[in-house]
Amino acid sequence: MSARREVDCCIAGGGPAGLVAGLLFARAGLKTLVLEKHADFLRDFRGDTVHPSTLEIFHELGLLQALLARPHDQMPKLGVRFNGKYMPVADFAGLPTQCRFVAFMPQAEFLDFVADEAERLPGFELMRSTAATGLVEDGGRVTGLRAAGPDGELTVASRLAIGADGRHSTVRELAGLTVRDLGAPIDVLWFSVPREGGRDDTLINVSAGHLVVTIDRGTYWQCACVIAKGEAEAVRARGLPAFRAIIAEAAPQVAAGLGALTDWDQVKLLSVKVDRLERWSRPGLLCIGDAAHAMSPIGGVGINLAIQDAVAAANLLAPKLKAQDLTAEDLDAVRRRRLWPTRVTQFAQVQAQDRFLAPLIEGGRPVAPPLPLRALARWPWLRGLVARAVGLGVRPEHVGAPMRRAA
Repeated sequence: MSARREVDCCIAGGGPAGLVAGLLFARAGLKTLVLEKHADFLRDFRGDTVHPSTLEIFHELGLLQALLARPHDQMPKLGVRFNGKYMPVADFAGLPTQCRFVAFMPQAEFLDFVADEAERLPGFELMRSTAATGLVEDGGRVTGLRAAGPDGELTVASRLAIGADGRHSTVRELAGLTVRDLGAPIDVLWFSVPREGGRDDTLINVSAGHLVVTIDRGTYWQCACVIAKGEAEAVRARGLPAFRAIIAEAAPQVAAGLGALTDWDQVKLLSVKVDRLERWSRPGLLCIGDAAHAMSPIGGVGINLAIQDAVAAANLLAPKLKAQDLTAEDLDAVRRRRLWPTRVTQFAQVQAQDRFLAPLIEGGRPVAPPLPLRALARWPWLRGLVARAVGLGVRPEHVGAPMRRAA
């Protein structure tokens, strides 16, 4: 016989969307339970690009300085190295935000911080090593989640269930929600190497047929090599020396540390997906974050869109949940609010994939910098526009007044 719990809101998934939603619903005075299938947040190469829009949310929560006390790096400008020549892309100095930089914070640090702050609230609980395994339904309405953890099976009755369990969401599959695949012609190989030399704000490095992302993490480089979809085995077959040579040619600033890359086990494959749900909800259930829309790593926007979803969900649904007046129409209001920024961002990502990345890595020959990149190098004011598009995104959310106050 399974144990039974009863809460106002039960959230599957302790990633950025799930934990921020849990923090906000608990701040709104609702009894909230987050189910996280892992024992900790230590996973290799998860997105750690925290944009000014997300940092603004933590300022509104009164938590910004505490968050920035966690280990992180700040990048106030972004640039591209194209065939060995540095070209500036974005300058965040003019943004109307508290933080005018992108923060690179290991996601384990970020999630530990949010979990620590949420667990200070009397209405919040995080259950680790506990995975959602089923839906509880009554008359076509989702009335909770079933889960399995170290102590056995658990049934959680809730007035709202949220699926925030990532791009391979169990909850959305159980709910029978239809996924629209937008396609992705690329995959990414992630790895890290020791850092030597001075600071470098080059984020994207392009050479003949290759694109490498380099994130300066202080003591090491976190790197991503973009490859054609399904080509990972072919890259491995050519051997590590050939792979290291590709990286050194595209990103010479990391070449000194590449000797530490001695085994393919140090290189992790990210299979890129770009998709979104046709519907994000059923009565009693809502999906947010990657469970609702998987994003390409282009622009590092995934974590930020997921957190924007969480803020919108809390703003729209917490008052209704407190008043015990939550309807299916209320749940769909979250999709309606967040669909436009999702569509715009995914459209831009797909265009970048199809028109630039795929031809670049398939061509295997030197290409000239595209016109937009040449324009950014020539006119500084354009770099401010890029900074706004990347740093704030489309329709940034703001924390509602009841949740801004420290609990």
